Amino acid sequence: MRSLFFGVICLFYVASSAVAQISDDVVRIGVINDQSGQFAYGTGQASVLAAKLAVEDFGGKVLGKPIEVLSADHQHKPDIGSSIARRWADTEKVDAFADGASSSVALAVQQVAREKNKTFLIASAATSELTGKSCNETSTQWTYDTYALSNVLARAIVRAGGKEWFFVTADFAFGHAMQRDATKFITDAGGTVLGSVKAPLNSPDFSSFLLQAASKPFTVLALATAGGDTINLIKQAKEFKILKPGQSLASMLFYINDIDSLGLEAAQGLRLATSFYWDLNDETRAWTKRYMAYSGGKLPNMMQAGLYTAVTHYLKAIQAAGTDEAKAVARKMREMRVNDFYNKDVEIRADGSVLHKMLLMQVKAPSESKYSNDFYKLIGELPGSEAYRAMSDGGCALVNQGAK
Repeated sequence: MRSLFFGVICLFYVASSAVAQISDDVVRIGVINDQSGQFAYGTGQASVLAAKLAVEDFGGKVLGKPIEVLSADHQHKPDIGSSIARRWADTEKVDAFADGASSSVALAVQQVAREKNKTFLIASAATSELTGKSCNETSTQWTYDTYALSNVLARAIVRAGGKEWFFVTADFAFGHAMQRDATKFITDAGGTVLGSVKAPLNSPDFSSFLLQAASKPFTVLALATAGGDTINLIKQAKEFKILKPGQSLASMLFYINDIDSLGLEAAQGLRLATSFYWDLNDETRAWTKRYMAYSGGKLPNMMQAGLYTAVTHYLKAIQAAGTDEAKAVARKMREMRVNDFYNKDVEIRADGSVLHKMLLMQVKAPSESKYSNDFYKLIGELPGSEAYRAMSDGGCALVNQGAK
């Protein structure tokens, strides 16, 4: 009888421990992104708000423990990003890093996540290396990557007749990965890359790069850039009349917020790839209305939608796993399908890729826009299973030989 009593006590202890293994009795999520530089308008505090909204909608607690959201500005510098992540891990007991907002910084933060056994929810860093050779067991890449973006956009443009490409490429990890991935799809579809110029981040004057491009007989001038650089390139291409009849611009990464700076007149006709558009259906419109009420009227882009759903799925996985231990949560995140206002039955692969569908959009002309923020028309889509690179091709060490 006595042994039975102690057996029951032991079973109760084990069961109780499995249910409530929350480190420090708080789940802390640290949103790290650009809050003062050229990407701040597209991520920054808008993405911090998306994470906080996800926590609020989840109820503010998980497994009975409070959830906190911290934030920091990495200033687009990998050393600052990794330093913040290490401080968070070592002294502030942060359980998950979130967002990224720069491929070079995200790669540095991912290394810290690997060393410190922390979750990393990547929402706004694009390089496909994050799920390739640099993949990490406790990281997941939401929203997009350079492979999926260029897969959707480059193939569609080449098939429509845009066969000769010239690149203006951001001279850092994102730009290099974007041009590399896009080149594969251009050549596979029968197109040709005539060349490229590498532009430093945050250049105030792109005239010399654009004039080099103008000397080439391209049909597509591809901008493998992002943020303020993309806006300035589009403005200066029009100012210097770089495009001749039969030539067009393609932005390999374009945020819907860029239209606020460009205007529909300047942006009309631009084709782009995205994973989210606020006006797709009743669910995306309802979520957008809630987000805009929370953000003071700021329109969400795909990065805010991606971060919201990443944080929500992470919290669901903690609830299901009974712990916030990173490896246990990572396994549960991959076991569970992603279902929310714009992801339906979406798989997360072993390499960390979130296989949501990708959308091909075209910016409307002013005459086509019928109401506020009516900016895009859908011209095609690709399921995640086709949009993203096969796991066997990425070089991720987590992938079993022969995995698809």
